[in-house]
Order: sequence, then structure tokens, then C-alpha cells
Amino acid sequence: MTESEFLALADAILAEVEDQAESWFEDLDLDLDTTVDGQVLTIVFNRTSHLVLNSQSPLQEMWLAAPSGAWHYGYQDGKWVDTRGGINLDERLSELCTELAGQELKVTIP
Repeated sequence: MTESEFLALADAILAEVEDQAESWFEDLDLDLDTTVDGQVLTIVFNRTSHLVLNSQSPLQEMWLAAPSGAWHYGYQDGKWVDTRGGINLDERLSELCTELAGQELKVTIP
């Protein structure tokens, strides 16, 4: 994949996850805030717990950090796959957002 293709894909993911988080704020009345700074999306739950999703263009990876750990994801066969063999990005995001929000949340990655 070219760098411009990766950046377009990364931008779409960051925008979609931000949109989903903002809809949780509006529709579910969750205490959260989102910010985007370049290729970095930060979601703050309950004013204390941070989840950070960012793109690493040179490696063509998406990196995810939360209080419980950090993960790297590469794009394979249409999915973002954990480089260390864990669960896919959308599943991990759903798991972490559910944990940090205190209620079940589902993240869908385009």
C-alpha cells in the first residue's frame, strides 16, 4: 500500500471512531470528550481515563494505547490485525471503550 493510501485509510478510521464516540456522548449521555490532533485521536472517559489511537505512517500501522496496555495493528486482508497475534482493532476498541465507559459499546471500523 502506498503512503497516501495508508493515510487515507487511517484518516477514515480516526474520523469514524471519533464520530462513534461523539454519538455515544449525545445518544447515551456518556461522560467523554474527543480530540483529534493530526493523526492522533484521544478519547477521555469520565475525565480521567484516556484512550489514544494514532497512525504510524512509516510503519503503516495503527497504534492504540489505554490504561491497560498498548497495541500495534497492521492492515491485512481488509482488517486491522494485532501485530502480536491478539484480537482485531475493532474488537479491542470495543472491549476497551466498554471497560472505560462502564457500559457495553461497539466500535465498527470501516
